[in-house]
Amino acid sequence: MSTTVDPGWTQLDRAKAAGKLMAGWVALLWLIELVDLATGHALDGYGITPRDPDHLIGVVAHPFLHFGFGHVASNSLPLLVLGFIAALGGIRRFLAVSTLIILAVGVGSWLTAPPNTLGAGASGLVFGLFGYVVVRGFVERKPLNAVVGVGVAAVWGSSIFLGVLPTDSGVGWYAHLIGLAAGVLTAFRHGRPATPAPTPVR
Repeated sequence: MSTTVDPGWTQLDRAKAAGKLMAGWVALLWLIELVDLATGHALDGYGITPRDPDHLIGVVAHPFLHFGFGHVASNSLPLLVLGFIAALGGIRRFLAVSTLIILAVGVGSWLTAPPNTLGAGASGLVFGLFGYVVVRGFVERKPLNAVVGVGVAAVWGSSIFLGVLPTDSGVGWYAHLIGLAAGVLTAFRHGRPATPAPTPVR
């Protein structure tokens, strides 16, 4: 699927748009957590409650909710950086990719999370964007994006690997694993080189 980009935009314009989008996104997470704190953590209940049909809202709400400012802080930098890199390829494509990852993590966690747990946080999306950014350049066959992907893997690869292992009962490793898989799959879905138009033969 090719990216639709305004032909009048320069790379700097796209970078500014991506930066504003992600700065606003991260700021929104902090604002939501501030509201959550002010309301006695009333928003936490909108997270993912496994296999409870009365709480399906958590499927889409979970990446915007966190359990405290420390939780928000741990997700803010990787979301800002990975989101910015992904959004450089086009805002519409980025939003489509993010939506698919969020839904995959939400539905997957709703189906597979342990009973009596409550899931929230942007980490599933972060893992998904990591998988997308790392794989995208190779699928697109664009050397620069491939180099960026290798750099991202070098910086966050070890943390991502540890994050998908069931070593801590207090961490939703299953959401991380689902997010990572969804990001890789979306890279193949949205990163395919456009098929050139056939040459007319007379």
